Formats: sequence, structure tokens, C-alpha cells
Amino acid sequence: MLLEIDNVTLHYGRIKALHGISIHVNEGEVVALIGANGAGKSTTMRAISGLRAISSGAIRFQGEDISKVRADLRVVKGICQSPEGRGVFPGMTVKENLEMGAYMRRDNAAIAEDMERVFTLFPRLKERIKQAGGTLSGGEQQMLAVGRALMGRPKLLLLDEPSMGLAPMLIQQIFNIITEINQQGTTVLVVEQNAQQALSRAHRAYVLETGNIVKEGSGADLLHDPAVKAAYLGVA
Repeated sequence: MLLEIDNVTLHYGRIKALHGISIHVNEGEVVALIGANGAGKSTTMRAISGLRAISSGAIRFQGEDISKVRADLRVVKGICQSPEGRGVFPGMTVKENLEMGAYMRRDNAAIAEDMERVFTLFPRLKERIKQAGGTLSGGEQQMLAVGRALMGRPKLLLLDEPSMGLAPMLIQQIFNIITEINQQGTTVLVVEQNAQQALSRAHRAYVLETGNIVKEGSGADLLHDPAVKAAYLGVA
């Protein structure tokens, strides 16, 4: 098991955002976490990446309890995130943004190889290599955010709402690339409101509602689950 979230609770002040959730991700999987706005999806990602401290429970990565490990050291261990809202550095070039994804690394030759891998996955970024991140289109910024996360050479890639604000054609493209990244050997945990795309790509998935896991199963099973279809796929 690569990642285990064991009975985790998390508070924002007095508000309990996560109510003892348990999730696991096996090596080589794409796992999706779906749910409505405010369900706790991004909070879960922040807990895994170390940006929010949990109140109780445990987060284990490769068998090690990392519940109290700093966020930057979790990157070193192999947990890299493309955050909600992309979070590109607007005044820095595409190349500089990508270099920031490798800021904890010192293996320059391997960093150069990984940048070429990013450019192979996202040829548009190579065309924009000297352009400031803030001047890119929304789709290009999403590509840059995913590429920057890949520059950390992740064992686990966290993707928080990768389709947010994108046109349907770009959503399809982004999810095709997510599948390709996984097929190249990277384990992926994706938080996504576009349940159709997420479930159709995921090996397994969880449904989060108001801080509770209410369903889990294979992506295919949840894609055809009547309750999931009614709630998240617009099918009665």
C-alpha cells in the first residue's frame, strides 16, 4: 500500500471538516475522490500534502507515519501536488515554474530529463518556455501546474480539480495525459468535480459528502451506481 489515510479528522477552528475518513491508494493506481463543493475533497488533499495539520488519525506513506512530517519533506518523500486553482507563479517563465517543481532536487541531469518528459507530455509548454506563467491560458496554466508537480519526480501525484474552468476539449486532453502519466508508472490520486471523467479513468474511487466517505468501489462500479449517477452525473 502506497498511501493510507486512517480514521483522519481535521478541524478548521471549531468546525470539523473531516469526520474520521479512511482511504488507501495502492502503487500504480489512479484513485478518484469525488463529491460536491464543500465536501472536504481539497481539505483531504491539504492533509495529505501537509498543508493542514490533522486533528486525529494517521497518514502513512510507504508504511511510514507522516502525520507530523513537514510539507516540504513530504515532497522529498515523493508526494507532489498540482493544487486547486493551479497556483502558477505569474511573473516567472514556464521554464522557471517547472524548475520550482524540482527545488528540493540536486540531480541536474535527471532534472533536465524530467523537463523534457514534461515537454513531451505538454508540447504547448515547450512553445511557451520563455513566456510568463500569468500570461498563459487557463488550459496552459493547468498543464504547467501538472508539469511542475511532475518535476518533483513523484511516487504519488496529487491532482486537485485538474479540469476546473476548462473547456470540454481541454478536459478530455488533460485526463488523457493523466492516464498516460499513470501508464508511465506514476500513482495518481485525483480530486475532481467532473465525476464522469474521473470515474471513467480511475481504478478505484471514493465519494465524499460533508467530510464523510459514503461510498467506495471501482471506478466502473461507481460510474454505474444509480445514486452516484443521480447526484454527480446528472442522470436520474
